[in-house]
Amino acid sequence: MSKLYFRYGAMNSGKSTHLMQVAHNYEERGMNVVIIKPSIDKKGGDKVVSRLGVEKKVDIMISENDNIFELLSEYSEEKFKIDCVLVDEVQFMKSNQIDELFKIAVTLDIPIICYGLRTDFKMNGFEGSNRLLLLAHSIEEMKTICACGKKAILNGRKINGKFVFEGKQVAIDEQDDIRYESLCGECYYKYKKLN
Repeated sequence: MSKLYFRYGAMNSGKSTHLMQVAHNYEERGMNVVIIKPSIDKKGGDKVVSRLGVEKKVDIMISENDNIFELLSEYSEEKFKIDCVLVDEVQFMKSNQIDELFKIAVTLDIPIICYGLRTDFKMNGFEGSNRLLLLAHSIEEMKTICACGKKAILNGRKINGKFVFEGKQVAIDEQDDIRYESLCGECYYKYKKLN
């Protein structure tokens, strides 16, 4: 039986880069990988984009109403046998879509490797991530550091260079002067206090 994997980390922990490396490893061995990401993620359009400057075209953009089980079943029938599914920005998916990914891994015997954030800039969980933390067979943290040198576990949102702690949960990086910075707990509260 294949597994559902959740690889999470704060911003700049190398999630998208790692996804592309995994895709390369499968493809180098002549295996078929399908890369999907939620259409709400406008960064890079129909590509997975790494801050290292590497990018890779996505096979399927997923809207919040799409049934991923049906989409991938059709894709497999029409194009090729799928050896692995890689999901970028999984935190933006709906809970029922995570259930569908789990079903694909278990019933279709296709490994599903999901990459995303665990929490938003207010330390709240995302719907997709919350469900993955409950269902994933394997959960792995991808580590990065805060500007102070300590382990970063949180995401700070900056608008026009200033940290903010209020606003909508979803605001895409590099859109409308929005940037994100990985932070340790101490720096998160330091910037919040200054706000």
